[in-house]
Amino acid sequence: MPKADPFGFDISVSASKKKNPRGRRGMSGAFDTSTRVCDHPGCEEAGKYRAPKSPDSLEDFFWFCKDHVREYNLKWNFFDSTNEEEFQHQVDNDRVWGRSTKPFSSEEQRAWARLGVDDPHQVLGQNATRNPGKAVTGQRRLPPTERKAVEILEVKDSASRAEIRKAYKALIKVLHPDMNGGDRSQEEQLAEVVWAWDQLKTSRNFRDE
Repeated sequence: MPKADPFGFDISVSASKKKNPRGRRGMSGAFDTSTRVCDHPGCEEAGKYRAPKSPDSLEDFFWFCKDHVREYNLKWNFFDSTNEEEFQHQVDNDRVWGRSTKPFSSEEQRAWARLGVDDPHQVLGQNATRNPGKAVTGQRRLPPTERKAVEILEVKDSASRAEIRKAYKALIKVLHPDMNGGDRSQEEQLAEVVWAWDQLKTSRNFRDE
């Protein structure tokens, strides 16, 4: 049994639901527990559908019945009271999800300068990374599974498919029990070799000859 909170607060889910003025919302968007009357003049139907009163008051709602909320929504225009400049500002702000780019501060500029970056735009140029690339390592860019397969078969990543097949067959002769006198001590390694050949035999990253 849960202990009573010493501060007198009830933070249980059931207590939260009791305090929630919005009530339970159905699949149609209606608040089924609402006891309000439709705010449309002269309508006595239940007001189970809410709609914001204005773009400047999005948390303050009218409550309508289904027919009148549809009528209200057809007339609703979020930009009704905005001028062209305000509208364009909203569009530009939405393009960056409300998080516009800010210029570097002097502290940030000094930090980049210590890395040899004088212009902030250089982070997309030759100073973008200090990790060695293809020119330094001499390795081709391969998917992780094919890179692992090359290592298992002990071939170069520039090998042709024929060279890979030759290396595969050589390993099979050493590891397969039917070809090495019945020795089954290397079956795990044999399974890795078979897996590696399956990764490379149809790959487009290796030439046929």
